[in-house]
Amino acid sequence: MALLEDLTTVAVVGAGAMGTGIAQVAAQAGHQVHLVDAEPGGAAAAHQRLGDSLSRLVGKGKMTADERAGVLERIVIGPAADGDLAQLPPVGLAIEAVIEDLAVKQEIFETLADHQDESTVLATNTSSLDVGALSHDLATPERLIGLHFFNPPPLMRLVEVVRTTQSDPEILEQASTLMERWGKTPVLCTSTPGFIVNRVARPFYGEAQRMIEAGTADPATIDLALREHGGFRMGPCELTDLIGQDVNFAVGRSVWLQTGRDPRYEPADVQRRLVEAGRLGRKSGRGWFEYDDSGEPIDATPDEGQVAELVGGPIETDPVARTLAMLVNEGVDLVRRDEATAEDVDTAMKLGTNYPKGPHEWLAEIGAATIVEQLRALDAAFPGGRYRVSSALEDQL
Repeated sequence: MALLEDLTTVAVVGAGAMGTGIAQVAAQAGHQVHLVDAEPGGAAAAHQRLGDSLSRLVGKGKMTADERAGVLERIVIGPAADGDLAQLPPVGLAIEAVIEDLAVKQEIFETLADHQDESTVLATNTSSLDVGALSHDLATPERLIGLHFFNPPPLMRLVEVVRTTQSDPEILEQASTLMERWGKTPVLCTSTPGFIVNRVARPFYGEAQRMIEAGTADPATIDLALREHGGFRMGPCELTDLIGQDVNFAVGRSVWLQTGRDPRYEPADVQRRLVEAGRLGRKSGRGWFEYDDSGEPIDATPDEGQVAELVGGPIETDPVARTLAMLVNEGVDLVRRDEATAEDVDTAMKLGTNYPKGPHEWLAEIGAATIVEQLRALDAAFPGGRYRVSSALEDQL
């Protein structure tokens, strides 16, 4: 297998925002990067947009003109740029960053495997698909791993390094070291639905949506409670409006389906109705809130008095305690299944979602007995399996 510490040349397949951002990161680390896109002229257009973006950084004094020129020179628009992967020269690492379509990704990896040396490491930036399924038809499935960057890749420090049952441990170790050299913080996890971040984060959105659905409080009031009393930078409603209700709903539904429709991850009807109504958030002008032409919400005034009443009250109507209990439950359950370490889970949630603490830090602060009591009360109030207690918490009693 290729030694990634000796890596010189990288290919990035997919010249959208994520692919271009990954190419920028690799080029800034000193690698030659071949940028490829199936859309004719797509890679060249992405290169031009990146040049414009880097020019703005130069203008702000965040990058020198020579650094800009070096990055753009190292990103190559070559014979394979318009999608003919057979024309790609030998590379040590090929990262796929195209649409979340299993068949499309499988075809890319099969073509790369046919035309690249067996030592080339193959990586997918998928955020929702099973990495093992992508390697299923490869003669050397051990060389395919997940490298899940977060948007925007040049700014976000976290990368989930995703293993399958067949991934070569040496490649995983070298990939983690490479990500550190690229200025990132790698966390190692198993290819399970949502990996770490997109799975553990589901309750942050889901609990708010269920409280809104029940008429407990309006979106702005719940957001204020989570910001002021939970320490979150953004509330779940304003955050999903920023992400896009359709995008957030799709991720949640994907995790739910991939876990066999586990009630713990079942999407809320209230969010589904938002999506069906075209209320997708800031990008459509309406989501949980309505937005003016500058993107500012015009109807997001919270009820501060209600926040004071809810926080510290019964768990069923306390947005903060209810959300934290579920985040802890999800985090410890992931570790119990041996999908990641407690340290990596906490690191991932703090870097990938900007949470003020990780689930295990909250557990140490609140205590297992309290969390279990809260979850049992929620399960009694809302039966069906969503609030079942992880055995990892019960073992601590």
